[in-house]
Amino acid sequence: MKLLAALALSLTLLTASQAMEKPSFHTKGIPVSKPTGTLKPGEYWWNPQVSPSGPVVVLVSVPLQVMHVYRNGILIGRSTVSTGSSGNATPGGVFTILEKKERHYSKKYDNAPMPNMQRLTWTGIAMHSGNLPGYPASHGCIRLPYDFSQLLFAATAKGGTVVVGNDKTPVPHLASNPGLMLAPKDFTAGMLRPLAHNEYDWHPERSSSGPVSIVISSADQAAYVYRNGNPIGRAAVELTGRGGLGNQVFTLLSGTTGRESRLAPGRQAGRWMRVTSNRGPDADDIAERLHMNPEFAQKVYDTVSPGATVVVTDQPVARKPRPSAVLEN
Repeated sequence: MKLLAALALSLTLLTASQAMEKPSFHTKGIPVSKPTGTLKPGEYWWNPQVSPSGPVVVLVSVPLQVMHVYRNGILIGRSTVSTGSSGNATPGGVFTILEKKERHYSKKYDNAPMPNMQRLTWTGIAMHSGNLPGYPASHGCIRLPYDFSQLLFAATAKGGTVVVGNDKTPVPHLASNPGLMLAPKDFTAGMLRPLAHNEYDWHPERSSSGPVSIVISSADQAAYVYRNGNPIGRAAVELTGRGGLGNQVFTLLSGTTGRESRLAPGRQAGRWMRVTSNRGPDADDIAERLHMNPEFAQKVYDTVSPGATVVVTDQPVARKPRPSAVLEN
């Protein structure tokens, strides 16, 4: 036992030694509780449990000086940033994370400390901790609050995708709609129209495999289904009873409850576990209060498997594109 304890302590010290302390002039970061709304310099929101698995895509808007982080198509974090100043503009486009180093010092700029560095180009563009004065101030890199840079570093992987929109360089469709969810490849303005009673869209061909996330928004009166980060369906929902849904996350467990599903008649109800700690209606109460097209519910039932995530929220999900922030192809 003493040997195991010593090994555990050594591993802890080794891990801690690899982390780079915050330089005194870097912005530490201030967490906020809401995924929407205006962020002040240094503020960030982080809630990775709303989408625990799937591909990660990072969107950076130079005009807005804001970063959005999506996993499996669902927003898990956003933060203020500071990009390149005049004469040192951060380039727009689609980048791949080429290298990751928790401890890094710039060879180009007087050995400047760059904790939690994620390299985007071999010519000096990277994401890392830095000072956020509230405007573009770097030599081209994307500065992040120190605390947020640690969280992002742990969530991404080498080879991950980072999209920078600068109002000049055309970037993919997904950068056109930085909201709670990513826009589909065939995005049109009509996709944001409210659905009529009992109406639904279903396009599983957009993504044939991968982790499934479902978002149910009382504000939109709609349910959205994502697979491997691509939206494959949405439906109008009605919510009965008083009060909203709160902001909660559930994950599907193996097996069934032995009862009939309230949403998909004739099918066995699944076993859902609450992931978030905040209070609100449980899965059975939510299913009792929700009403949607039964054909859509059957399709969703056949699509989900253990590990699927359901996010219920009183926040609006659908957002109109903001051409002033980023461009489309």
